Amino acid sequence: MSATGGSKAIIAAFLANTGIAITKFIAWIFSGSSSMLAESVHSVADAANQLLLLLSGKRAKQKADKEHPFGHGRVRYVYAFVVAIVLFAMGGVFSVYEGIAKIRDPHPLEFWWLPLLVLTVAIVLESFSLRTAIRESRPHKGGSSWMTFIRRSKAPELPVVLLEDVGALLGLVIAFFGVGLTVLTGNSVFDGAATIAIGVLLILIAAVIGWEVKSLLVGEGAHEDDLAKIEAALLASSDIDRIIHMKTLYVGPDEFMIGAKVSLAAERTMKEVSVIVNLAERRVREAVPAARIIYIEPDVWIDPLAAQPTTSSVVMLSSD
Repeated sequence: MSATGGSKAIIAAFLANTGIAITKFIAWIFSGSSSMLAESVHSVADAANQLLLLLSGKRAKQKADKEHPFGHGRVRYVYAFVVAIVLFAMGGVFSVYEGIAKIRDPHPLEFWWLPLLVLTVAIVLESFSLRTAIRESRPHKGGSSWMTFIRRSKAPELPVVLLEDVGALLGLVIAFFGVGLTVLTGNSVFDGAATIAIGVLLILIAAVIGWEVKSLLVGEGAHEDDLAKIEAALLASSDIDRIIHMKTLYVGPDEFMIGAKVSLAAERTMKEVSVIVNLAERRVREAVPAARIIYIEPDVWIDPLAAQPTTSSVVMLSSD
């Protein structure tokens, strides 16, 4: 994921959510709608999340040091996980609590037209924000589905913004129907029920974000297509007989590490081994630019089956 594309989507979402949060709070103050309060907190949480994502992008660019020899790229995963926690705590739990309180102690809406007007404007603004996120994500999505893109993306920013924007838009629609039904029926239970629905929606989105980012925090390897390119690059030279074993690990959204043991001819000199390994690293980096940290261990392949004595050999040795 390009840093520019991700930053554009994050900044667009931050500006939209900040403006929307202010107008929602004003509408809540005048109308007393719990749906508007839940949506206000939702927008504040989203804006705070986008600030965290921007901060993580800046922190991730710090140079490697003794304490972090592989750089700070994984800090983007940590901040994305914090985003899920913030979205859950500030948005989801508070909205469910506020909705239950509204159902237990209902009160009529005042200036009912104000929350409906604000929600309508917010839906339009949030749609523009979602369109920006979709436009910035499309080149990275390729031919895969949106769900696959969210699950397989190693850069957390765009999937997080996409999920937040989708959740925000659905939340606004739910709030609009909740307030609308309250206005039509005069029953504030609909407003409270919509508030609870918004909270449940936020909790579900937070759970999805947390689950996907958790996998990145634990450590994911390269995609199968990248693995195939790496294997092809290593075996492109006849000097390498086979790949004995290989492991990969993403150390940040834009780079991963490779550790491979390869088999060379036993008669190779140290100088020849050095040249073979250096050329193999060059081929791998040309094939997969994200493979920036490469460790290749030369070895001599010994077939484990050939090394073991056969059953007949054991019998003959025993008879002697």
